[in-house]
Amino acid sequence: MIVQLSLRGLALSRGGRRLFDGLSLELRAGEACALTGPNGVGKTSLLRAVAGLAAIEAGEIAFGEADPHQARSEGLHFQGWQDGLKPARTAREELGFWSRWHRAGEGALPHAVEALALGPLLDLEIRKLSAGQRRRVALARLFAAPRPLWLLDEPLSPLDAAWRARFGELMASHLASGGLVLAAVHDPLPVAAKALELG
Repeated sequence: MIVQLSLRGLALSRGGRRLFDGLSLELRAGEACALTGPNGVGKTSLLRAVAGLAAIEAGEIAFGEADPHQARSEGLHFQGWQDGLKPARTAREELGFWSRWHRAGEGALPHAVEALALGPLLDLEIRKLSAGQRRRVALARLFAAPRPLWLLDEPLSPLDAAWRARFGELMASHLASGGLVLAAVHDPLPVAAKALELG
């Protein structure tokens, strides 16, 4: 169980260009942090580094007392700015796949469907959904296989005002139960959050 995320003195480059150096952050259970800054300053790269998908050049990423490999494989979700859904699959097939892949417990999938109001969309192919509907299916994976640390890259961008507010409620509930959120955003998060500006 991840109850803490610590970034200490991180340095990361991309394409031969140093994105940031000496970056530090402490995030504990129940806390969120909004990563802000212009495009290209390293927000997505930082999320990928925390998820173990990008190498850092210096510093340390720690998950409290949890083993880093186990924390990454069992304790976090990385939701990129692309939804990562198979266009030919139905929403039901997508959520079923991710639920099985993450070995989710009984009842998690129905909860995800209810939380994001996906019942009417379950038998539709992903390619037939609007951008906002696809994002709701993608975000439902956070609930179909619950994990404490959410790494989110522009999670709200295609959502309308009502669904931004609803996801804010779901995020607040996640934090209240001891979860953590690190999100790259251009618009403010709909929950109280620390701020870390890059660039």
